[in-house]
Amino acid sequence: MKPNSGTLVINIMNGGKAEAYEGVYQCTARNERGAAISNNIVIRPSRSPLWTKEKLEPNQVREGDSLVLHCRPPVGLPPPIIFWMDNAFQRLPQSERVSQGLNGDLYFSNVQPEDTREDYICYARFNHTQTIQQKQPISVKVFSMDSLNDTIAANLSDTDIYGAKPVTERQPVLLTPTGSTSTKVELRGNVLLLECIAAGLPTPVIRWIKEGGELPANRTFFENFKKTLKIIDVSEADSGNYKCIARNILGSAHHVISVTVKAAPYWITAPRNLVLSPGEDGTLICRANGNPKPNISWLANGVPIAIAPEDPSRKVDGDTIIFSHVQERSSAVYQCNASNEYGYLLANAFVNVLAEPPRILTSANKLYQVISDSPALLDCAYFGSPKPEIEWFKGVKGSILRGNEYIFHDNGTLEIPVAQKDSTGTYTCVARNELGKIQNEVQLEVKDPTMIIKQPEYKVVQRYGQVSFECIIKHDSTLLPTVIWLKDNDELPDDERFLVGKDNLTIMNVTDRDDGTYTCIVNTTLDSVSASAVLTVVARPNPPFDLELTGQLERSVELSWIPGDENNSPITNFVIEYEDGLHEPGVWHYQTEVPGTQTTVQLKLSPYVNYSFRVIAVNEIGRSQPSEPSEQYLTKSANPDENPSNVQGIGSEPDNLVITWESLKGFQSNGPGLQYKVSWRQKDVDDEWTSVIVANVSKYIVSGTPTFVPYEIKVQALNDLGYAPEPSEVIGHSGEDLPMVAPGNVQVHVVNSTLAKVHWDPVPLKTVRGHLQGYKVYYWKVQSLSRRSRRHVEKKILTFRGNKTFGMLPGLEPYSSYKLNVRVVNGKGEGPASPDKVFKTPEGVPSSPSFLKITNPTLDSLTLEWGSPTHPNGVLTSYILKFQPINNTHELGPLVEIRIPANESSLILKNLNYSTRYKFYFNAQTSVGSGSQITEEAVTIMDEAGILRPAVGAGKGYSETLFATSPVMHTVRPTFYKVQPLYPRIRNVTTAAAETYANISWEYEGPDHANFYVEYGVAGSKEDWKKEIVNGSRSFFVLKGLTPGTAYKVRVGAEGLSGFRSSEDVFETGPAMASRQVDIATQGWFIGLMCAVALLILILLIVCFIRRNKGGKYPVKEKEDAHADPEIQPMKEDDGTFGEYSDAEDHKPLKKGSRTPSDRTVKKEDSDDSLVDYGEGVNGQFNEDGSFIGQYSGKKEKEPAEGNESSEAPSPVNAMNSFV
Repeated sequence: MKPNSGTLVINIMNGGKAEAYEGVYQCTARNERGAAISNNIVIRPSRSPLWTKEKLEPNQVREGDSLVLHCRPPVGLPPPIIFWMDNAFQRLPQSERVSQGLNGDLYFSNVQPEDTREDYICYARFNHTQTIQQKQPISVKVFSMDSLNDTIAANLSDTDIYGAKPVTERQPVLLTPTGSTSTKVELRGNVLLLECIAAGLPTPVIRWIKEGGELPANRTFFENFKKTLKIIDVSEADSGNYKCIARNILGSAHHVISVTVKAAPYWITAPRNLVLSPGEDGTLICRANGNPKPNISWLANGVPIAIAPEDPSRKVDGDTIIFSHVQERSSAVYQCNASNEYGYLLANAFVNVLAEPPRILTSANKLYQVISDSPALLDCAYFGSPKPEIEWFKGVKGSILRGNEYIFHDNGTLEIPVAQKDSTGTYTCVARNELGKIQNEVQLEVKDPTMIIKQPEYKVVQRYGQVSFECIIKHDSTLLPTVIWLKDNDELPDDERFLVGKDNLTIMNVTDRDDGTYTCIVNTTLDSVSASAVLTVVARPNPPFDLELTGQLERSVELSWIPGDENNSPITNFVIEYEDGLHEPGVWHYQTEVPGTQTTVQLKLSPYVNYSFRVIAVNEIGRSQPSEPSEQYLTKSANPDENPSNVQGIGSEPDNLVITWESLKGFQSNGPGLQYKVSWRQKDVDDEWTSVIVANVSKYIVSGTPTFVPYEIKVQALNDLGYAPEPSEVIGHSGEDLPMVAPGNVQVHVVNSTLAKVHWDPVPLKTVRGHLQGYKVYYWKVQSLSRRSRRHVEKKILTFRGNKTFGMLPGLEPYSSYKLNVRVVNGKGEGPASPDKVFKTPEGVPSSPSFLKITNPTLDSLTLEWGSPTHPNGVLTSYILKFQPINNTHELGPLVEIRIPANESSLILKNLNYSTRYKFYFNAQTSVGSGSQITEEAVTIMDEAGILRPAVGAGKGYSETLFATSPVMHTVRPTFYKVQPLYPRIRNVTTAAAETYANISWEYEGPDHANFYVEYGVAGSKEDWKKEIVNGSRSFFVLKGLTPGTAYKVRVGAEGLSGFRSSEDVFETGPAMASRQVDIATQGWFIGLMCAVALLILILLIVCFIRRNKGGKYPVKEKEDAHADPEIQPMKEDDGTFGEYSDAEDHKPLKKGSRTPSDRTVKKEDSDDSLVDYGEGVNGQFNEDGSFIGQYSGKKEKEPAEGNESSEAPSPVNAMNSFV
């Protein structure tokens, strides 16, 4: 035995015989707790005996008979492996006819003459002793029927009649097994081998079936040419009857093998070790099955339990031992033995009665790190008896862990199936039993998973290109990842073309070897992720090779080739080219092409061509290099097969005929000495053919012909071997000359203002002197009748093909004077012109006005400006303006029409509704009618924020109101009518911009229920358009939040109409203002201030009045006294003294209705005592826009302006008087 081991070593290398150690061995291991025993171990020495001496007679057998050569090897241990060989140590061939049986015999279903030989040798190989034993050679001689008959005939007289029967076919007969039935017993789990070998001629075919069932799938195999049925891992279910059927054309034979599957004992429940505490109960269970059913026996410490020391806590109940209230002396090792006739099972199980307090074997404060969303297993390996109870806590003062989010394993391990970031922390394991308690803490850290957020993608790259695979990762900040790239699950090639970056792999100058799968692997200490992508390197195909010409005929040959490598891109087709080494050496021509799956083609050939062929492969990447040329093949000469094509006869001069044709190509000549026979004769004249043979040219000129006469022409090819087939005739003409006369009787009928019809008489065909191609009408505009200015004359030409005598002149300008003439045309050119014919077009309706602009929107007015029509087409009589309001639901209100004189170009529309959209229709008129209209839309503004009123007196040159809507329009809701546009269109986009917003309006023509949107952005900027959705189907929108003083671009679109938008418009917001202007006259603080000022002035007037009544002088009076003029000073009527200003005089300049002159001065004779002397003039009074004056005097008693006086407000004093 080995030291410190239970291993027994038997060594016979240094002497001794193996037979001395033959026997059954068993190992027993024993200590104070009990004894365990091993299974029986049987030792037997191997044997390889020699064959017994025997005398082997030669086997003489008739052709077609069956034969069995017996091997009968010596019995060895283990059994030998049998095989048949000849003297040259070559295995004998086996087939359905000749095969080796499971017992080693060699079976011949029927013998043939070639089976005759003298060295059929059976060999037995003993693997364990590494020896091979050889049987004596066996001789077989097969007699054929022919040779047997010759032998018999030689030994008989001529009078004897005898002959062996010829080889006869026989139905199958089973050589093994014999009889109709047999039995077979196999053990469960082994391999079942069933064999059937049959004799017969022809050689029978074997088939296997299972009666009443199917052969087991995936476990059934056929060997030895289906003569052996092999079923692996058999079970009781494989028992049954198996039939082998041998069949040939004459019949069949069968044999039934009844298979019974027995079983050595196998475990159902093997006994398990018990660790019990004193006073506990337990059981040992030993359950096994087999066929036949095994017997169960128990041993204690290797001794049958019946004779083992008694234990009151133990009770044996068949395959179970029951322990009750065990004590420490109950510790022992028990053996369970299950056996039947086919084997036995032995298992040891100890019963250990211990009393131990808990112990935790896991090290304290062990750190566990896991990836988020993965399981976390926290170990708490423990030991104790009785078995401790395990509890887990989280945190220092955490409660006991329970619930479905945790799994508690029997070995104490706590499993968190899906750990999350909040699972991080300290976990405490507590183990307790009756003898004590112990705890241990472990730490758990949950990390973010490593992810490949940008994986490498499948790439196709051309050879010598560059490719890059991305591998962008995201990982926990506390983990250090490493990135590895693999190619085909192996390291990257050591090549500087492979550049590994932080997030990518780049391959430069890609070659075919780089084709494969590239994998990015990211490893951390806790996890690993990978992603793969395939790189396919494609290129133009390699050129085909090994071209071969076969089947050479005079007019055809077969070409075959071997395709080159397609370089990962399938070949779509092959292009075949040829070279004519005789006529055009070095020049390759296209012959044909075939699909990429075809590698042969039948080619049509022409005579007298020295052919070479080459093949080009084509795939999606491109064309391969041409293959090497094939061998040359020269075809024989022959007469030309065809004549020149495209034969024509056209004269270049009035007295010649030029005959042309397309020459034959070199390979079309079919032989040497190519020439042409040119023949011609005048048509419809009884003339003979005139012929001439010319060299290999393509033109011949016949001179001295009449002008424009038809000729019959033919051109025939010929070479040294003869003529081509008779050519077909073509008709040609000799040369043309210019027409001689002009068309006559030219008449013009004016159809309408833009169309006229012209007539003429045809010219005689004889005067045409050529092919009549038609007539040309030259016409031009002399002048416009509405605009007397002349301009450059641009002649227009209309050609009317054939022999037409009339034509229409479209596209004329109305109200204009035209001239025209007509000429006849042939192949040579134009004839003389007819005399000029003058005609005039009547007036027509004008074109639309050149533009219509709507500007200066206010609360109640819009200004319209327009341009006159580009083409008035007559005398303009007036303009027609129509307009109507549009409500929020795209409905149109009543239509208002205004007629405007033709000499006007602008109009101010007043008294419109505020914040209302209007649609305008504008067109011009002549005496014929109205022209096409131009439409626009505009919106009056919502308030006057950011818009300055015009200065007083502005627009004085246009003082009368051109148009005013009825006051009823402000109070009565109009009737609206729905408009149905004919086709979708958004046009006339207009903008009215303020400081921080803009009112966008447009005109829409199209289907109802369109959903609009407005797109805008800073003009000239490359930023994306901003988009605002318009609620409902309104045709206006207010853009808010704009930047003051900025140019914007805007366009309008309709949802659901793909790509349908209006054209862009550009507008600019107003400059930023310090504050929004308001009418301070309506503010309460300003009214209070004015009241206080008026009260002060009133008090001042009262004080002045009192002072004057007391004799005091007004300061103005003092000035007059200082510069008195006796001649002009007034006198009182009663005392003749110079009087002071009276009350009436003082108030004279304050009379109601007085006005300051238009030149903004105060006349001295009216009043020198005005506030002009004390202020800054009229322009400095109160506020700059006159709001105070307008509030307190102008609005109450406003009078119309007279003469050249302005409609200014009264003076401040007057204002105060009115206020008081």
